[in-house]
Amino acid sequence: MIRGTLKTFVALMATTVALASAAQAGGLERGGYNVDLLFDTSRFATEATATYVMPQRDLNNVVDVDATDGTPVGPANGVRETESYWVPRLGAKVGIGAHVDCMADYSQPYGAHSKPGTNWAGANSNTETDIGSDGFAATCSVKFQAGKGQLRVIGGVSHLEISGFKERLTAVIPAAFGTGIGRVNLEDSGIGWRTGIAYEIPEIAFRASAVYYSEVQLNSISGVLDLTQNPFAPAPFGGAVTPIFGAATMPQVVEIKVQSGIAPGWLAFGSVKWVDWSVLQSIALCPTFTAAFGCSSGAPNEVTSLDLYYRDGWTVTGGVGHKFNDNLSGLVALTWDRGTATTTGTQSDTWTVAAGGAFTPNENVEIRLGGALGVLTSGSSSDARITYNYGSDLVAAISGAVKVKF
Repeated sequence: MIRGTLKTFVALMATTVALASAAQAGGLERGGYNVDLLFDTSRFATEATATYVMPQRDLNNVVDVDATDGTPVGPANGVRETESYWVPRLGAKVGIGAHVDCMADYSQPYGAHSKPGTNWAGANSNTETDIGSDGFAATCSVKFQAGKGQLRVIGGVSHLEISGFKERLTAVIPAAFGTGIGRVNLEDSGIGWRTGIAYEIPEIAFRASAVYYSEVQLNSISGVLDLTQNPFAPAPFGGAVTPIFGAATMPQVVEIKVQSGIAPGWLAFGSVKWVDWSVLQSIALCPTFTAAFGCSSGAPNEVTSLDLYYRDGWTVTGGVGHKFNDNLSGLVALTWDRGTATTTGTQSDTWTVAAGGAFTPNENVEIRLGGALGVLTSGSSSDARITYNYGSDLVAAISGAVKVKF
């Protein structure tokens, strides 16, 4: 009976753990990376997953500490910073002969959306920030018989496209001359790779895997600094749109997962993930007309920056699943995520409980639903423009997935 639970539990576990991860993602992570579809034992499988995340982070005791861009007018307590968002994923896997499996997938691994608006005491730090990404990947594995089970070697490549904008109040000026809102638009793309190893014993639903996802270099970030709503900014930027450039590195990731049948119809699982978010500190942005001088933090030609100051992220998950009958399975998982915020931002530690169920009306179709509820722990932030603190808040998420396999 344990062997019979493997296909359903693997897919359900992947969906539920991804649901918990999306609900509490650190840094800029949303869907992250995932190659679990590669392990599906069907010859051909397609999968579509959608997760909707509803964070509720409120800022309190906001203090403007930089008067050079004016003093914003608005509430300093109970300011809702977060916005709800979708996390989609599409994938297809094919088995080639007895030893090779390949998959292709689309995801949105990174993103962030904060919109406290213009009417709050910290508008000179942020009125809206919206970052999105599109990830395209191809991954294959080769498996060999090794003792009681199979050893699998994994490798693949990925293409990441990332873009976004940030707006903030750059000055309080008479309404006849503009809103005072400045905006930065940015975009870039890069190539990454992944490699890993796994060992499986299907008879007891055992699998241990370790997968490494490389950094993605964004060496050609391009965009514009738009100060058309602030004509009083220093020349040549005031009242103008100025092309800008910069560079950044998206982090490397290591993820280790273990699962095993523990009794007929029961499966236990756990995972540990490390993400190198500390590579993202202050991202300098410089006018394109100064490109000959390069662009670095604190350089004379730095016109603005994205100040993230992340630390590395750690995520630990454990859970158990049960097969109730031939058509219905369920599981529950507990996840802890170490917050990536240091001196600025609201990403403190998060605890999340996620549960999911899988319904298989026949051997070719699988329908999965899940939900998660988490606690965003309290903390404080202090950057060059504002200080604030935040209490413990809630995050909720729901997820659905459909798999068709042959």
